[in-house]
Amino acid sequence: MDLAIMELTICLTVSYSKAEGIKVESLSAFMQEMLVLYGIAILGFVVRKMGVLNEKANDVLTQLILYITLPALILYSLDITFSITLLREFMWFIMMSVYILGISCFLAYWMRKRSKLPEQQKSVYEGLIIFGNQGFIGYAISYILLGEQGIVYLTIFNLCYLILIWTYGIYLFSRNKKTIDWKNIFLNPGILSTLIGLVIFFLPIGWPVVISDGLESVGKMTIPLSMMLIGILIANVKYNNFISLIKSIYIWKSSLTRLIIIPVILFPFAALSVPFSVLLIAVLVSGMPSAPTISLYAQRYGGDSYFASIGVLLTTLLCIITIPVLYTIVYYLSN
Repeated sequence: MDLAIMELTICLTVSYSKAEGIKVESLSAFMQEMLVLYGIAILGFVVRKMGVLNEKANDVLTQLILYITLPALILYSLDITFSITLLREFMWFIMMSVYILGISCFLAYWMRKRSKLPEQQKSVYEGLIIFGNQGFIGYAISYILLGEQGIVYLTIFNLCYLILIWTYGIYLFSRNKKTIDWKNIFLNPGILSTLIGLVIFFLPIGWPVVISDGLESVGKMTIPLSMMLIGILIANVKYNNFISLIKSIYIWKSSLTRLIIIPVILFPFAALSVPFSVLLIAVLVSGMPSAPTISLYAQRYGGDSYFASIGVLLTTLLCIITIPVLYTIVYYLSN
């Protein structure tokens, strides 16, 4: 199926880079870039299995990405010239983000109520449906599509998502609002770097060249490190747990909903005056595999962490097929 998709050569013209140049992409070129990302993930899997990286590598890479490289990438990418066109695109992203997150929450809640899962798995089931891996794979794919502009787009699209996963995401497992640390929500590196970057964007100032070059060098490490982390997460899943849980119909239901149904809900926006690049990022990011954060929440708040890990693993494997398919459908809808 991948070969058939790669044979399609559909030309796509999108705005790209701070110099406002033009980057021409074809579907085959997109697939080649995706294969590079998957290759990096395989490398992470292999080095973890070989013991080159130990069991603590997951935590180290997560901290490195969330607290250093990703904030640097956001700060660098938002150092662009303000324009009414960009502001209009930002408004589209906020509107689509609120729309898709609202529907996702309602759909996941409805599916949870209809499920016959044990209580420890119900919250995981709901979280796997709502929250996608927008912080790791999402940034990698946005970058290979639109470069720095893709990072800018995704940063804006992720604003509502970040608040939701730090509030409702925790509430799903704790069912106790007192456990929500509001300081961590608004003072975490992702939110802080976004707010600082937006100030730079709206004001007629920019980073000095030395700082800008440093942010670029550190920030671009986010993409390979994110994909290596995905490979390590997959390698950490035990084979016996995988075989037993993969038979669960609910794992497949959550995967189908996460990867296909939720992004398809955004298709009606193609009938509106939404720019192609904006719709493309919104749809692909909404179809990201389930977030590894759900596994961390499950482990911390008493949910079924193995059930969460299998859900993350399955969606991560299946997105190899679903992301190129979504890319192709969005292209045809927009033309």
